[in-house]
Amino acid sequence: MRALITGAAGQTGSYLVEALNGRGWDCHALVRSASDVEQGLGGSMTLHEADLTDFPAVDAVVATVRADVVVNLAAISSVARSWSEPVETALLNGAAVANLLAAVERTSVETPAHFIQASSAEIFGSPSSSPQDEATTVAPTNPYGAAKAYGHLLVGAYRARGMSASSLVLYNHESPRRPHAFVTRKITAGAAQIAQGSSDHLSLGNLDARRDWGWAPDYAEAIALVAEARVADDFVVATGEAHSVREFALAALRHAGVQDPEGRLRVDPAFLRPTDAVELVGDSSKIRRRLGWRPTVTFDQIVGSMVDADLLR
Repeated sequence: MRALITGAAGQTGSYLVEALNGRGWDCHALVRSASDVEQGLGGSMTLHEADLTDFPAVDAVVATVRADVVVNLAAISSVARSWSEPVETALLNGAAVANLLAAVERTSVETPAHFIQASSAEIFGSPSSSPQDEATTVAPTNPYGAAKAYGHLLVGAYRARGMSASSLVLYNHESPRRPHAFVTRKITAGAAQIAQGSSDHLSLGNLDARRDWGWAPDYAEAIALVAEARVADDFVVATGEAHSVREFALAALRHAGVQDPEGRLRVDPAFLRPTDAVELVGDSSKIRRRLGWRPTVTFDQIVGSMVDADLLR
């Protein structure tokens, strides 16, 4: 089997390539530049250079590779960045999905392919009920969520007209490969710095915001299961457990051996986002029932693995 993956240089993409390699898949990656792919991560893959917003170039790659499964993981993944770059976010997280779907549909006339879109819990905005599942109303409250919602709904539209396509609503997922721009990595790196004496506190935004944090390799495995089964449907991928930013920070500080962890936390108004959901937690019963997926790593283990990696750095 052959897969074409966008965003293979990212956290989840690198784990996905490894998961598919382990199944004997031939992996191809659409990357903006070969230099974006960190050596030693992501297993074995053939690289194809193209900017995802260069629609003719992307069409050419899709037509050339003729993959059995196309997985779209590429995105501007920062909510904060989506506010400062809303047009770029709309292009990459929304319009690029439309172009990929159209390209896959054209090649599927000769070579049937399955399309998988990496959606996000941010499509639900500030939901009135918790946990959220596949039937939860899509009502985003930021440019990132709005662009992701467009892609998510477009997958459903193409599926309704006959394409084999899936959208996986991925909740927050972490690992030592998480980029430093994300709050979780800022926390674990900050905890390591405090433990090693190069800092004395952590400055964060809303400490009471609650999120469903999972292990990135588990989420890559969920995508691999859908790719293998080629199930045309939507799936929420989540642990079903919510933890606050405060809990994440305290767990990181304690794991790093920091004394008085509560006293190390500071709230910086510059990091507060008024439209952030108070709580996002997912109900993944459907993918557990249909494909046997399960999270394998606990919240404390996730935090600990990230802190350990940052202490080594």
